[in-house]
Amino acid sequence: MVGLETSDDAAVYLLNEDTALIQTLDFFTPVVDDPYTYGQIAAANSLSDVYAMGGQPTMAMNIVCFPSCLPMDMLGEILRGGADKIIEAGAILVGGHTVDDQEPKYGLSVTGIVHPSKVLANKTARIGDILILTKPLGLGVLNTAIKADIATQEQYSMAVDTMITLNKYALEAVVDLNISACTDITGFGFLGHVYEMAKGSNVSIEIESSKVPIIEGAVELAEMGILPAGMYANKKHIEDQVKKEVEIKEVVEDLLYDPQTSGGLLIAIDENDVAVALEALEKINKNSYSVVGKVIEKKDYAIYLR
Repeated sequence: MVGLETSDDAAVYLLNEDTALIQTLDFFTPVVDDPYTYGQIAAANSLSDVYAMGGQPTMAMNIVCFPSCLPMDMLGEILRGGADKIIEAGAILVGGHTVDDQEPKYGLSVTGIVHPSKVLANKTARIGDILILTKPLGLGVLNTAIKADIATQEQYSMAVDTMITLNKYALEAVVDLNISACTDITGFGFLGHVYEMAKGSNVSIEIESSKVPIIEGAVELAEMGILPAGMYANKKHIEDQVKKEVEIKEVVEDLLYDPQTSGGLLIAIDENDVAVALEALEKINKNSYSVVGKVIEKKDYAIYLR
């Protein structure tokens, strides 16, 4: 049902008229020093792809690269962090594979299920739909600051709290509403994933840049030049598909390309359901969320920044 065609978040395979199988895999190097927290973040990031397809995770397998020179109790804490997130997701851990590697890497292969009529993809946005983003941007900048040991404790805590929050809660809040498309915001940055949605759906998308939520402290750090290399790569890749219709502060524009770790969902939803969706997201009280744009008919550019 969903494959390689539009760089979607996971593959979806039809099993029968009532069940479709979701399969995904993701892993990365540590973004924080604490092994338990790193395990939580990596697992939340991996599980997110299933939620982006509208599904429920059922099983997960650990993917581990770990140096033999490091203490095994550190690996145990990484795996404990991941296991706790798998349990929170309502899935079960069924094993995995470990290799000896010079640099630690951790993540999950996740299997999920979804009703075939409820599958969400990034290529099915409808003209007139409204876009809602369920987590703030700026995690790439904050993670860069954390690695450089210049982030404040408050910034560290906000970044971690955002990254370990499962997108389960946002999806559950809106899943029964009239949603046409969905994706999660990760390494390609906000505008990178917006571009994939626009291209795959054969539409253009207007983004209200002033309404995009940004995590506290990210703008100030970006003004100091604390920007990840991935931001520049993301911008170079799609900037010729982006039309700026208003003046935007340079660092704010940079943050729209900032690569995210365990970012939020970008949901395309019928405009008549927006108020209900925002009320439901308010009740779960998880991170920042906002209406950030609208799907319009295809024009010369994929993305229009307003």
